[in-house]
Amino acid sequence: MRVHITEVKSGDRLAEDIYNAFGLHVLSKGATLNEKELTRMYQHQIDYLEIDWRPGQTPVNEESAPTPSYNPLLRPLYHDAVAGAEQLFERALAEGRIYEEDIQVSFQPLVENFRAERDVVSLLLMLNSQDDYTYQHSVQVGMLSYYIARWLGWSEEETVRAGKAGFLHDIGKCKIADIIINKPDKLTEEEYEEMKNHPQHGYDILKSSFDDPAIALAALQHHERMDGKGYPSGLTGEKIHPMAKIVAVADVYSAMISSKEYGEKRDLLHVLRDMYELSFQELDPDITHTFIRHMIPNFIGKRVDLTSGESGIIVMTHPTDFFRPLVQVGEQFIDLSVNRKIEITQVHT
Repeated sequence: MRVHITEVKSGDRLAEDIYNAFGLHVLSKGATLNEKELTRMYQHQIDYLEIDWRPGQTPVNEESAPTPSYNPLLRPLYHDAVAGAEQLFERALAEGRIYEEDIQVSFQPLVENFRAERDVVSLLLMLNSQDDYTYQHSVQVGMLSYYIARWLGWSEEETVRAGKAGFLHDIGKCKIADIIINKPDKLTEEEYEEMKNHPQHGYDILKSSFDDPAIALAALQHHERMDGKGYPSGLTGEKIHPMAKIVAVADVYSAMISSKEYGEKRDLLHVLRDMYELSFQELDPDITHTFIRHMIPNFIGKRVDLTSGESGIIVMTHPTDFFRPLVQVGEQFIDLSVNRKIEITQVHT
């Protein structure tokens, strides 16, 4: 059964090998957990682990699948951050700059409260709506950038900076005409060229607003791609700032799960699979794989439909074979990493 590290009891036994965010082996399946092992996992920033069933526990089923619980403050704080993002865009357009105190009021309270949340997939789904896409997207990218930096092992100060960079990455869109920003149909070539100016606009605004060059560079470079086919400068690989690489991954995920960007909401597991494919050309592979490795366990407890026509519950994920988990169907278990003829067609979130 899957538990958060804070819920582990002395004497619990690991049901699978533990790997850290960099893919390094930390503890072996079958290890009995005590204070020494728990300290080791804290040092490697392990959030979740699979342990053997405790006496009195029953296997998960659709009726008993865990339901995420959330800090009740998150929803109003999220909407406050969305409203704050809109005000930042308005100020940036009017004054050509923004102020630290505005971010402290709008985004920082959300950071303080969501850092303890565990199920990132359900958290974003719970908070998401179709209104104010541009501003919601800014908040979501800020949240995801914070998590990604944390999963990469960055310091708390650096993770907060990454969240801030994600929150502000699209601020340059304040200078793009609303008719282009809010257009429901595909942009014309001329409109697309105008839209491609927003990274430079954002860089100019943030450079004049803060002394932190990484924040401005994240805005400037979040559409650059590892293969050099991004914009505005066609940078490749190591020429792209690490903060911008993180924001790029967060930006792509948030856009992919939005019906605004892709016409209809897409299955989240398939979105991660698409991002995995992008990691071989466009997105930084280490950052993308770390993101996927930490997002996949959030699907444990979710109901899925299979190509076999059956439905079941994801009960365990694999650290290397991301998209082929162990699924419980009734009293049986299907290991999709072994039975490769069966695939997941839909995840019910």
